[in-house]
Amino acid sequence: MKEKDLKNRTKEFAHRCVKLCLALPKNDLCSHIRKQFIKCSTSVAANYRAACVAQSRPDFVSKLSIVIEEADESCFWMEFIIEEKLLSEKQVADLLQEGKELTAIFVTSRKTTKNRSTEFIPEEELAVK
Repeated sequence: MKEKDLKNRTKEFAHRCVKLCLALPKNDLCSHIRKQFIKCSTSVAANYRAACVAQSRPDFVSKLSIVIEEADESCFWMEFIIEEKLLSEKQVADLLQEGKELTAIFVTSRKTTKNRSTEFIPEEELAVK
């Protein structure tokens, strides 16, 4: 998936999470969930953008790790909302699936980045002889 596509996808995820939060009942528990869920879900998009302009590979991996943590936390809040029956599973299921998919994408990206050699290999050495 291209960087531009992931930027759009993470931003759309944040928008959808905010809308889901606005659908929560008005009570103390939901007020707490709203704050936490909005914070982590919008952080997915913001920190992915920060990762895209990272100054080094270790910086990129570090920022991507934050994205993974925040995406996973977003999934936690959606599962919690379902378990507490604050919204129906049907209302949350598609967005929860998107959160899980984004988490998996970023975990794979981090693994791939970590596994890449930092050494420069001349192009002619990579060619099949």
